[in-house]
Amino acid sequence: MDSLTQIVLGAAVGEAVLGRKVGNKAMLYGAIAGTIPDLDIFSSYFTDTVSALEIHRGFTHSIFFSMLFAPIFGWLVSRYETYKDYKDWAWLFFWAFITHSVLDAHTTWGTQFFWPMDYRLAFKTIFVIDPLYTFPFMVFLILTAFQKRDAPKRRFYNNMGLIISSSYLLLTFGLKGMAYNQFEMALKTQQIDYLEIETKPSPLNTILWSANVDTKDHYLIGYYSFFDEKPIHFEAYPKNHELLGDLIHEENVQRMIDISKGWYSITEKENRLFYNDLRFGLLSLKPKADNFTFQYEIKTNKLGEVTFTETIKNRDDAKQLLNDLWTRLKGN
Repeated sequence: MDSLTQIVLGAAVGEAVLGRKVGNKAMLYGAIAGTIPDLDIFSSYFTDTVSALEIHRGFTHSIFFSMLFAPIFGWLVSRYETYKDYKDWAWLFFWAFITHSVLDAHTTWGTQFFWPMDYRLAFKTIFVIDPLYTFPFMVFLILTAFQKRDAPKRRFYNNMGLIISSSYLLLTFGLKGMAYNQFEMALKTQQIDYLEIETKPSPLNTILWSANVDTKDHYLIGYYSFFDEKPIHFEAYPKNHELLGDLIHEENVQRMIDISKGWYSITEKENRLFYNDLRFGLLSLKPKADNFTFQYEIKTNKLGEVTFTETIKNRDDAKQLLNDLWTRLKGN
């Protein structure tokens, strides 16, 4: 999830663990702890694109990281804070780390929660930025912060924020199931043979859902809003895997395929090859759009190694997408 959401979650968890004993300092340290797992993004400055993608939401989002580093951070804080109970501080960091990872597991990218096992937990029930999750949570957190440490309302407000946000997360599973059934029925009605289907919410909401459908030679992408009245339309995108040629055997190419869980297509523009990660869709709702959210140019360096360079996103595409999303989620 986005940094603001993780700060709010971490602060609320910190308050739940230690708020009665240290007051708003629990929120402060919870907020700090809620941002620590995302420091893995700095790996992109020290390594290649493929390795950075593998590292992202890996070790720092695992239960192993939480168990290893929570006692360390807890001990460090207990050395200079007035409140000296090392175990309480360790619990604060542990629960802030764990809840961060669990929340991220609900997104499309997911987390390697069980690192070093090579398995990414991804429920794909919520977009990385969802105001319906974050805003009510933040309001209750602010109300909590303005209450005295031992005031009954302080615990009430914080608990309400945690309960409402968690309830919304549970609700997204039901919404995902309902959307999945609609896509499945549409494929059956349109007599489309497919190998696999994946669904995920569109940006900033859980009303409009998208589906990636794997067929023999194409991927199909469709959208469904709970306000739709017309049948679901699927747009076909050729896989073009054959364009890779002998590159398919290169180690970095295989690693990228593994990262995207096999959901990828290849496009060729002006004799340049591009790798498209289908899991995150496009920056457009227009038919036949080809501006994929995560697209990488495939190059070969002087050493003969295959490299991937992410293409620069167009801000105008993002602005247009927001307008189109608002129109589309109201129904087709």
